[in-house]
Amino acid sequence: MEPIILASGSPRRQETLKMMGIPFQVIIPEIDETNTDNIIAKELPEDLAIKKIKCVIKSLPATQEVPWILSADTLIVYNGKTYGKPANIEQAAEFLDTFSGKTHQVITAMALYNGKVHDYTTRTTITDVTFATLSKDEIDWYLSTGEWHNAAGGYRIQGFGSYFIKKIHGTNSAVVGLPLFELYDMLKEQGYSLISD
Repeated sequence: MEPIILASGSPRRQETLKMMGIPFQVIIPEIDETNTDNIIAKELPEDLAIKKIKCVIKSLPATQEVPWILSADTLIVYNGKTYGKPANIEQAAEFLDTFSGKTHQVITAMALYNGKVHDYTTRTTITDVTFATLSKDEIDWYLSTGEWHNAAGGYRIQGFGSYFIKKIHGTNSAVVGLPLFELYDMLKEQGYSLISD
């Protein structure tokens, strides 16, 4: 299989590519994720995923061939408001208190750059996640695990955060970081084969 550049520092996304047997190297893009005022919330993750790829392309030497670059972005939307990664533990507590007993949407977008045709393919998934009602003690305990760090919405579905998730409607792997069906479908569409000869 051809190597892919993963434009993400997410350990979960790296684990997914390892599980799929895809050779990759990580290049973490430095982009401004705050200047997003004129973008509709549901379109924001796709916009950021494409910006990450463009940033990585610019960072590479002009002579380097760029075969494949994969990026992704995850955002949570509740009541028309967006929730990214909490800036601190206080904000993480606010996020969890907001989600307690309610259903929010997890929007994950992926972008794949095919260097052979110099074009992008994107996929966006929306998953409804319903939290149980959380007590202050439960929120405090969860924050003490440290899982809120660098996690959209301040929780991780693949860790202790799963204790509090009552129901999921959509793609579980999209909430973790990379929706597997959509990723496989996108790679296949672009002629990247995961099936070894």
